Amino acid sequence: MSDLNRVTVLGAGVLGGQIAWHSAFKGKTVVVYDIAEDAIERARATHDGYSGIYLDQVGANEGDIAATRERLTYSTDLKAAAGEADLVIEAVPEVPDIKLAAYEKLADVLPAHSLIATNSSIFLPRDFAAATGRPDKFCALHFANMIWAMNVAEVMSHPDTSKETLTSVTEFAIEIGMRPIPVRKEQNGYVINTWFVPLLNAAQTLVTNGVATPEDVDRTFMLNGANFGPMGMFDFVGMKTAYDVLAYWGARSGDEQMNRNAAYIKERFLDRGALGVATGSGYYSYPDPTYKRADFLAVPDLAEVPGLVESMLPS
Repeated sequence: MSDLNRVTVLGAGVLGGQIAWHSAFKGKTVVVYDIAEDAIERARATHDGYSGIYLDQVGANEGDIAATRERLTYSTDLKAAAGEADLVIEAVPEVPDIKLAAYEKLADVLPAHSLIATNSSIFLPRDFAAATGRPDKFCALHFANMIWAMNVAEVMSHPDTSKETLTSVTEFAIEIGMRPIPVRKEQNGYVINTWFVPLLNAAQTLVTNGVATPEDVDRTFMLNGANFGPMGMFDFVGMKTAYDVLAYWGARSGDEQMNRNAAYIKERFLDRGALGVATGSGYYSYPDPTYKRADFLAVPDLAEVPGLVESMLPS
């Protein structure tokens, strides 16, 4: 057993909220921390929704849900949230300065024994190790979205991570029902995002450049047997995270198309408060996105041909 039973999740966003709920469901005592009270309230509301998902898809019963709620608390006070933590999982926005500031504040309140793991989807643990004040007790533990179904957790060390830390964090991942994926060399993007980000960027390029509609991008993907496509994935990941990732790598690599894709997401979604599944609106509307409808992949009626042809003609 890992002895990592008191968990604090820094960041009440999409994945932070999922990690917190799932860890509590698996028996851990969890505090959800965020600097913003409205983010905490959104997490509470999202957790209400997860109760239904876990009843319907995970095999939970009402007693399990009640016990999960009992193990969950919420706070905007960092010392109160993390002062007794065995493990802190950082899931704040993918902006280096925000992460560094969070670690520096955390260092002042954590007990000496506490471990820290970053859920960053793009940055290396070595980027933040010194700021934690305990580099030997720090590594990456990256979860996939829809944690209840995509039960993988990537574990990545940096040069100063201790073997004991990696052992405890890997045991923790197993205890909460994850399949640990050891990342054998430090790499931006880990395993999942090394292929996932190019997929989303390619799909967004088709939409940004007017080559295809979001729905048709997803149809081409779903016809291979998937339950949803890349544009639906944007909604699950969350538009803020998607923007942060594309904007960061676009700027870092000088990729103008990626920069245009980030700008598209900002203008059409972030600036309008449409953050994806979390707000009920993104590329699709929730809880009834069109890609779940029986006719989404159906062969169209011949009467639709004129409209299809019109969409192909030069404007």
